[in-house]
Amino acid sequence: MGVVEDEDLLLAVLNSAPVLDGRPTDALSGEGAADWVRGLGGDGTAGECERLRRVRDTLHRLVRGTSSDTGALAAVLDGARLRPEVSAAGVSWRLETAPGADLAVRVVLAWSRVLTELPGRLRACANDACRLFLIDHSRPGTARWCSMAVCGNRMKARTHARKRQPG
Repeated sequence: MGVVEDEDLLLAVLNSAPVLDGRPTDALSGEGAADWVRGLGGDGTAGECERLRRVRDTLHRLVRGTSSDTGALAAVLDGARLRPEVSAAGVSWRLETAPGADLAVRVVLAWSRVLTELPGRLRACANDACRLFLIDHSRPGTARWCSMAVCGNRMKARTHARKRQPG
C-alpha cells in the first residue's frame, strides 16, 4: 500500500468512465467490470464494483466542485482502520476493512492524501469534452490536461483555429 501505487489506483478509478469515440463508457459497470476490478487487486464482486462506482461518482463531484457531499465516502470508511505492526524495520500500518471494501477505502485514503500533500493538484482535465482527471506533479503546478498529446494538442489546435477565423 504505497503512496505511488495508491495514486495510480485513485486515477484508475477516477478515470474509469472515459468518453471514447464520443461515447461515455464505464469500466465499473456491465460486462468486464469484475475483471477490471480484479486487475486492480480486488475480488470483482458486484458489491465491490458498486462501492467503487459510488466512491468514483462522489469524487468526480467533489473534484469538479459540483458537490461537497462526502456521505458516500464516510460510508465506505465506516469500520476501516489502520493497525500498527512493529518489526525490526520499524512501524508499518495494515489496513483493515469490511469484506470487499479494501479498494474503495484505499481510493478514499489516496484522495485524502493527495488533497493534503498536493493541495490543488488533483483536477479534472481542462478539455470540457474529456471526463478524465490528473494529479499535477509538475513543479509550477500548471498542468491542465490529462494528456498533452491528446487533450492538450486538441485544445491548442481549437484555440489556434478560433484565433484565425475572421471575426
